[in-house]
Amino acid sequence: MTQFPVVDDCLQVGGIPLTELARRLGRTPFYAYDRRLITQRVELLRKHLPAEVHLHYAIKANPMPEVVRHLAALVDGLDVASAGEIRIALASGGNPGVISFAGPGKTDAELAEATAAGIVVNLESEGEMGRIDALGASLGMRPRVAVRVNPDFELKSAGMKMGGGPKQFGVDAERVPAMLTRIGQMHLDFQGFHIFCGAQNLRAGAIQEAQKKTIELALQLAGNAPAPVRVLNIGGGFGIPYFPGEQALDIAAVGTNLAQLLPQVRKRLPQAQVVVELGRYFVGEAGIYVCRIIDRKVSRGHVFLITDGGLHHHLSASGNFGQVIRKNYPVAVGNRVAGGERETVSVVGPLCTPLDLLADNMEMAKADIGDLIVVFQSGAYRLTASPTAFLSHAAPAEVLV
Repeated sequence: MTQFPVVDDCLQVGGIPLTELARRLGRTPFYAYDRRLITQRVELLRKHLPAEVHLHYAIKANPMPEVVRHLAALVDGLDVASAGEIRIALASGGNPGVISFAGPGKTDAELAEATAAGIVVNLESEGEMGRIDALGASLGMRPRVAVRVNPDFELKSAGMKMGGGPKQFGVDAERVPAMLTRIGQMHLDFQGFHIFCGAQNLRAGAIQEAQKKTIELALQLAGNAPAPVRVLNIGGGFGIPYFPGEQALDIAAVGTNLAQLLPQVRKRLPQAQVVVELGRYFVGEAGIYVCRIIDRKVSRGHVFLITDGGLHHHLSASGNFGQVIRKNYPVAVGNRVAGGERETVSVVGPLCTPLDLLADNMEMAKADIGDLIVVFQSGAYRLTASPTAFLSHAAPAEVLV
């Protein structure tokens, strides 16, 4: 994990030694996000993706208001998935005209809130289309909508497949033409398409193939559109490495391929903004989770480092959030990164369950009570994806530095 400098064997976050950051916060556990790394990730994408591509941040990856505010000033739009995220997006200064709302179970209250704000609603079903049309009439407004399409293909090798086959997400591609005809008969302001087929992919070839198929499908569906396509959200799926042996995504190759696909979009959909929507790729590698060792014990010859943090704050690191076979996240002793002496230990939390495991049989610097354990790759889908109420422990702090 080279993105965070190490000075005097102590990790630095935002130029601050980890021990000093913990002292300033006054407590552990906590999440820390490095704004410099977030900015650099946006710059990397701007460098390698075609200049005409619009970058949108999916707030679900990390909805911390300070993180959203920082990214809102760097990217071209935001994606939300709840009324709570709508409010965070608007409070961040995000332009409602470039905020989109996705999710398969939007309530009438959420649809009304999005419509009133002028946010684009990605329709996930014919039923949702009818409900928002009725809501628009009751509000005296013309809701801005796009159709989320469930394609007949998937993102190969994706950590999570969001398209292809029966899905709760989007409208099956073969049903979209009839839906577009109905939109043209309703009091709805058609904006375009959202086609998202998978997430957490490290294979440039798989992403290239999915983007090609996505654009082909969008061009085909556009023939039935009731108005010019103004937004074509081709999703994301860009992954980050978590485990040994995984290699970073070749973003340059993705960008080169996308540049070859865009001329046909410009020709056939001249008003369309092509959007790449990312969450994890912006913030995942910029965050760490930090907890403190509160006990050190040996059980039948094996060393356990017991911390004040665990799966209730970081479910993914415990292996209970999508892993079939548990693997260790990158974990280190933050104030003894290399250390003088090394040992093989298990790092566990304070919860009354054997599932509360942050590192299993992992070599790291020999540590003692009071030292700080760091879990890397913790900037996305961590705190808000964890059972924070479990056993009624206090929630961790969060800081953007």
